[in-house]
Parts: sequence; structure tokens; C-alpha cells
Amino acid sequence: MAEPSKVIHVRNVGHEISENDLLQLFQPFGVITKLVMLRAKNQALLQMQDVPSAINALQFYTNVQPAIRGRNVYVQFSSHQELTTMDQNAQGRGDEPNRILLVTIHHMLYPITVEVLHQVFSPHGYVEKIVTFQKSAGFQALIQYQGRQSAVSARTSLQGRNIYDGCCQLDIQFSNLDELQVHYNNDRSRDFTNPNLPTEQKGRSSQMANAAAIAAAFGGGLPPGISGTNDRCTVLVSNLNPDKIDEDKLFNLFSLYGNIVRIKLLRNKPDHALVQMGDGFQAELAVHFLKGAMLFGKRLEVNFSKHPNITQGADTHEYVNSNLNRFNRNAAKNYRYCCSPTKMVHLSSLPQDVAEEEIVNHLAEHGAIVNTKLFEMNGKKQALVMFETEEQATEALVCKHATSIGGSIIRISFSQLQTIRENSQ
Repeated sequence: MAEPSKVIHVRNVGHEISENDLLQLFQPFGVITKLVMLRAKNQALLQMQDVPSAINALQFYTNVQPAIRGRNVYVQFSSHQELTTMDQNAQGRGDEPNRILLVTIHHMLYPITVEVLHQVFSPHGYVEKIVTFQKSAGFQALIQYQGRQSAVSARTSLQGRNIYDGCCQLDIQFSNLDELQVHYNNDRSRDFTNPNLPTEQKGRSSQMANAAAIAAAFGGGLPPGISGTNDRCTVLVSNLNPDKIDEDKLFNLFSLYGNIVRIKLLRNKPDHALVQMGDGFQAELAVHFLKGAMLFGKRLEVNFSKHPNITQGADTHEYVNSNLNRFNRNAAKNYRYCCSPTKMVHLSSLPQDVAEEEIVNHLAEHGAIVNTKLFEMNGKKQALVMFETEEQATEALVCKHATSIGGSIIRISFSQLQTIRENSQ
């Protein structure tokens, strides 16, 4: 055991454990003079007024396992005899009260926007500025109040609380910044004292831009495996079949998961392509659902690109203004239908007098069709077509989406239904 010290080292301090929780654990043994939360390490350093108080605490907790909020914590003497200013600053942000708060959000199952943060923090005082960003620690925000007392009040009230039930937990520290610099008013940053700031360069949007649609589509949560925090918009697709693929076919496939800005086939690597999505969330959906999909006899590799965007040029195809982008309208519905390729495709925008035979003839070249069903929804003709394999259905979609049947430009997407029933819709 380390030499007795008035400084106690506490381990396994989870993000849900607040400073007050630790104070309550040790206050029965004497006066606590200093407390440093080492959040990055899930640890804390706590200094008692004297060594006997610390010895009493550790002797007691040798026989009784200390636990906070259902989590066991482990205590021992620190190698420090005294906490210095350097130790207190080891957490990167001190406990020195400041009008700017650094907020880390843990277990972020719902998208968090500037508006959500403003709603949470504004009851404690006038919020002047908010800046959000993604770091290795997770989704973070800097929140600047007009006065320091408002920040102190917010931190005291909100530390360790959840924005939504069971998730989006707030870990709040004082920042050491004096003033936040905000250049744009959008979903990532906001200067409430200057509403005339631009929203940002045209064509750029954040992963939170469609937060309302995303929340509506997924019931507030996100699909398993989707973090919602990715901000990389460009996707690298490899192991393509260069003899059969082109930009429009890639558009038809990737536009299932978001709007497409532009696509570039790499001439020096004919089986590679770059696809720039509308935002990072849409790119994350594409990577998640298309990785390993089969197309034209090849298993696709889909990963985030090191390039933040595709430079416009003679060898790029532009889709940013295409009326075939699916997410300009009914975004929530389109997010809800996102899935990996299936054997079943759903056809819509069909002519009212279309026959099942016409649909089969239109798609039959892509594989054996097992079953079809033509039906009407809200007065509009739609169809389900089931192929033998996911690859056949994928080929039909990439080749025949946005083609014409009876003068109507049809829309094709994957259906999450497993079988076609008589009452299928």
C-alpha cells in the first residue's frame, strides 16, 4: 500500500458520478479541501484536510465496498502528498468558475442540435453563443452565458443529468476560454447576439441538419450501429465491376440513403469510385447498409474517404440539383425505409393502368422473379417484386430506378417485407 497521504485516489468514477456524489462519500470522515475529476481516465483525486481523516476513510472502505449510483469505486492513497495547481488542471478544464461551459454528451442515442442545447441551458440564464463539435471524447459543445453565475447555476443543476430518458447524459466542466468565436448561425453553431450571421457556404450541411426528420423516422433513437455523429460526407466505394457500373447506377443505389452531391469514377482505379453525400449522417447510413453488398458479381467495399469532398471537374457527375434526389421531400419517410439490400423491391410512381405483366417484363432481365403484387395506396399504383437473391434485386434497382414504364418515371427502393401477402402494402 502507498504511504498514507491526505490525498485519496478514486478509480472507476463513471460519467454518471458527480463531484457531489464523491463529496458525500468522504465528508463523514472530515473536511475535504480539494477535488479534481479526471474525467478522461474515469478517476478522481480528493484531498482531505489532514492525513488522519484520509486514513479513517480508507480504513472504513477497506471493510465496506464503496459504491455510487450502483457502481463500485475503488480507493487508495495517492502518491501525491498534496494537490498542486498542476494536478488541478490535469483534467484539461479547471473547476474555476467561468461563463463558458464545456459540455460532453455521453450515450448520445438522439441527435443533439443547437436548438436542443439552447432549450436545456437557457432556463439558467441568457445564452449568448453555442458551438458544437465532434472530438475523441464524443459529441461536445461550448456554451457561453452572459454572466458567470448563470454558468455556475447550469452546471450545478444539470451535471450528470440526461437530456432524454436513459441517454444523452451531460458531463459539464468550466471551459478556460474567454470568448467563443462564432462565424455561422446553423445547426452546429449559433450566436444569439448576432442573428445576421450567414448559415454557411451553400451546399454544405451538418450531420444534424435533418435532426427533426431523423428523430421522426427512428422514433427518437437511431438504427443499431449508427452513431449519428459522423461528419465525413464522402464515401469510397471499391471492388466495383468496371464493365457494368457507371455514375447513374451508383446514384440510384446510394440515393437510397441520402441526397447525392457528386460522383467520380477513378480512372486510374476503374473499380473505385467516390460518392459525396449530402451530409455525414447520410454517408454513415450508406457505409453501414451497403458494406459487403453484392452487385454485378462483386462484393462492394464501402468506407469513409479521406477526402472531405469531391472537387468538381470534367470527370465528375453533378447531382446536387437533381430532382431524383429522394431526401428533398419526405425525408423522415425515406430515412425510415433505409435498410441493407433485400430480395424484395418496392415500385412506386407507376402509371394507373399498368399491368403486373409489364412490371415483370421490365425487370425480368435482372434475375428470376419469385413473386409480385400490384396494389393501390392512397389512390396510386404501387408494386412489390421479389427476386431469388439480394444481388438480383440490387441489380434491378440500380439499372431500372428512374426508368420509364408507360410514360411514367418509376421509383424503386428495397422493401423490408420478407414475403408478399395478399394484404401487403
